Parts: sequence; C-alpha cells; structure tokens
Amino acid sequence: MRKYFSFLFFILMVFLVVTCKQRTSKNKEESIIEGETTVLVDESLKPIVEDFVEVFESNYNAKITIVAKSETEVIQALVKDSSRIGILTRSLSKEEVAYFNSKKIFPKITPFAKDAIAFITNKNTKDSLITLKEVTDFMKGSKSTNIKGLVFDNLNSSTFRYISNLSGIKSVPKENVFSFKTNNEVINYVAQNNGMIGVIGINFIFEPSELMKESIQKINVLNVLNTNDNKYYSPTQNNLAEGTYPLARDLFVVNAQGYKGLGMGFSSFITSEIGQRIILKSGLLPNKVPSRKIRIRKSINNDKK
Repeated sequence: MRKYFSFLFFILMVFLVVTCKQRTSKNKEESIIEGETTVLVDESLKPIVEDFVEVFESNYNAKITIVAKSETEVIQALVKDSSRIGILTRSLSKEEVAYFNSKKIFPKITPFAKDAIAFITNKNTKDSLITLKEVTDFMKGSKSTNIKGLVFDNLNSSTFRYISNLSGIKSVPKENVFSFKTNNEVINYVAQNNGMIGVIGINFIFEPSELMKESIQKINVLNVLNTNDNKYYSPTQNNLAEGTYPLARDLFVVNAQGYKGLGMGFSSFITSEIGQRIILKSGLLPNKVPSRKIRIRKSINNDKK
C-alpha cells in the first residue's frame, strides 16, 4: 500500500513540474510586445479593433487573433479562460470581478473611448428623426406609425442589452423585433427593406469594409431627440464630445491574463497617444484627446520667385 501511495505521489509531482514548465515557457515566449494572443471583441467594435491590431502588428513582433462575438459570448469566454483579453462596451460587473478574484486574477479594466448606438433606415424612408420614447414603447409592444420593425445584430449583443435596459423589458418582444448575427447583416437588410429600423454600433458606419460601402450608401442615420434641450442630434464625434447625442456609451479593454503578457502591451497601446489617434481618426471619441504640437516661426522664408 505504501508503494502504491508513493507511486501516486511521484506521478503527481511529475505532472506539477511539467505543468509549471509549460506555463513558464509560455510566459517566456510572450512579452508585452512579442508573442501570440487572442482578443475577444464585442462584434459592434470589430472595425476599430482591426485598426489597432494592424498598427500594433506592424510595429512589434506580435500576432493578435481577433474573435468577434456577442457581448454575452465574450463574457462567457473570458470566464471560461478561452481568452483573457476582451474589448467591451461595458465594464465587468461586481459578480464577474469577484469570480476572477476568486481565481487570484485581478483584471485591469481600462476605458479608452466612446462610441454610440445608431438607428438606421432605408434611403427611401422620408423621416430622418426619431425619439427614444418611440423605440422603447415599440419594444414594450406598442404599435407605431413610424416604426415597421426593429432589427438587431444579435439578441445577446450589447446593442440589444442597451435598448432592452432602456425600455425596461426582461423578455424579447414577440412581434416585429428581428435579429441576425452581425452589424453588417443588419445594414444589408435595412438597405433592402423600407420601413425597417436597424440598431447598430456607429463604428460600422464610420469605417465600412469595401464589401459594405454599397449598402452604406443606401441607408440614412436617424437624428435622435435629446430631451434635455428638445433638439435632435446625430451620432457624430462632435456630439459625442459635447454629450448631446443620447445613446453614447463608454468602451473598455479588459485584461485578465494575470501576468505581464501581450494583453498588457496591447491594452497600453490602445490607451497610448498612438492608439488614441487611431480612435480619433475612426470617428469615435478617444478617452484622451491626443495633443497637437504647434510650431511658431518668427519669420517665413518664401523661396518662390
């Protein structure tokens, strides 16, 4: 019996040594600017994250794989440890943070920008204005002369959660609320169907892919009523900065790797001046507006004759 337990103890020790070596080896191969990692992305934010990755990989010896999912799926994947880096439109809840802490992991949650939810319609739709009350009443089951149907990317998405919370509903409406899987599918559907209102992230309007440019030209972005001053506003960068567009939301990068790896480097890059300039160029609102250096010359040399 003693030999049996000694043998089991030996096997356990070998397993622990091998596991520790694998983790150490993995961490050595990965640094804050080198290695490979996977970033889970809220699907409504995919275009801006693609911009980040393109610039980051061109400057460092790193390979970052983007996996775009619904908000619910991103959170589940973070918890299940299929990846420990996420880009979200909300911070982690107290329960989610407590779960990581119970695993001796203390996620760093960093705000890096603002985007917004936009309502889009077909070009043939004459009305260019909408109120949040119209949308929330429709979500509660009220009929509307202006809304034929609401189209979401995914019933597990951040956009659907946002509008559902705003409407105060706990279940999916039974009629005239439709969902696909991606923001691009919503844009294509609205571009081809009159009277439907799509609910998407503005990043897909500001930075459409080549395949989506034709569909983008067939839609209009609605102006939304701000009840504070009873004026209508579009989801522009300026209106986000002034706080007049009523559907703005903060964006966060969540690094729950638990060690100094590529996740830390990528998170720092997003919040750096280069990352904030990428956001500014994309049409979203950076968390910190990049500085502008102005050179003042005492004299002007005019070489032209």
